[in-house]
Amino acid sequence: MDVAIQAALILFIGVAFLLIIGAPISISVGVASALAMFTLLDMENGLLTSAQRMFTGMNSFTLLAIPFFILAGVIMNNGGIAIRLVNCAKVLSGRMPGSLAHTNVLANMLFGSISGSGVAAAAAVGSTMAPLQEKEGYNREFSAAVNIASAPAGMLIPPSNTLIVYSLVSGGTSISALFMAGYVPGILWGIACMVIAFFYARKAGYRSEARVPLKVALLVFLEAIPSLLLIVIVIGGIVGGVFTATEGSAIAVVYSLMLAFIYRAIKIKDLPRILLESAKTTSIVIFLIGVSSIMSWVMSFTNIPGIIADLLLSITDNMILILLIMNLVLLIIGTFMDPTPAVLIFTPIFLPIALSFGIDPVHFGIIIVFNLSIGTITPPVGPVLFVGAKVANLRIESVVRPLIPFFVATIVVLMVVTYVPELSLKLPELLGLVK
Repeated sequence: MDVAIQAALILFIGVAFLLIIGAPISISVGVASALAMFTLLDMENGLLTSAQRMFTGMNSFTLLAIPFFILAGVIMNNGGIAIRLVNCAKVLSGRMPGSLAHTNVLANMLFGSISGSGVAAAAAVGSTMAPLQEKEGYNREFSAAVNIASAPAGMLIPPSNTLIVYSLVSGGTSISALFMAGYVPGILWGIACMVIAFFYARKAGYRSEARVPLKVALLVFLEAIPSLLLIVIVIGGIVGGVFTATEGSAIAVVYSLMLAFIYRAIKIKDLPRILLESAKTTSIVIFLIGVSSIMSWVMSFTNIPGIIADLLLSITDNMILILLIMNLVLLIIGTFMDPTPAVLIFTPIFLPIALSFGIDPVHFGIIIVFNLSIGTITPPVGPVLFVGAKVANLRIESVVRPLIPFFVATIVVLMVVTYVPELSLKLPELLGLVK
């Protein structure tokens, strides 16, 4: 058997076996990649090359944005920002049927866009909204489903750590362009959730709340402005070329920390705990990037992306069907793999195929992240699903059924985003970020 084929088999069978027996994804990728490397090279050169690839993969100025955005998200989650965004969303939702459900969706979009984390949004907003909705007589399973389904919208609305990882692994796709491209798909995700919530609430007879007095509404908006300004400052600065994404992430940390101290939600003694929590999350992401760099080298050496491309093109050369197959694969992968490792593994495989059909890398990045964001709310592994159910004190099984209409709605939006590239590219084009 050819050595390249042996290495490819060891890589994929090794990853699958280790995942089945319960090994963490980073360990599975790292061990399988190292064993495949030893097949291609001798032990000494294999160890040396693996170490070099890990260091090279992590040695990136752009990657510094990830730990800073993670730290900013943890500060926001502890800094009293969530409740102000919830109050702002409550005013925006008005008196529609199921207004608290719409408030949940809007708050998740706002908080998720600031923190860049669907899990953080589900935890922070869900824990605030659940008691309010229960008090108004909302079905607990429905409330949890709304919170879970809408939380990942923030993974598309910038700043997004997953889009930063895609930028790195795709060979330097503009982060500014990716950030701007995520706005419309992320907002469409939120609107789809609101549509489902509207019809459910009207059928269930959930009455709208009393009208919020204008004076109170203005006060709520004023309290939320400092938190919302973070989006304007960070994203505006990145897109305007005032600073890089990495510098913008550091500014996000300083700004969110100032707000937390002003709101008196965080004390000096809380900082070690916040830094430790951020360091744990960061170490997982960065280690994944390092071991995935070994896998990328092995795949490139054995021409696995080329083989898969030839296989797909032997099935069909129709771009519509190729995109549909990619979407199906990514949706399945997202059900048991977190977005970061999935982006690291599948971007080098699928991006060359997409480019051969003339698909813009910015648009394709949104397609990948949209698919994998759906995976975060899909059993059996979906982290947002588990966090949302835990916050609502419900079993996973009881939440899945009311989630089904939201699954359908988000997949419909995914198909629209996939086949209408203007939804992703128009805003970056208007800002001169893509040609």
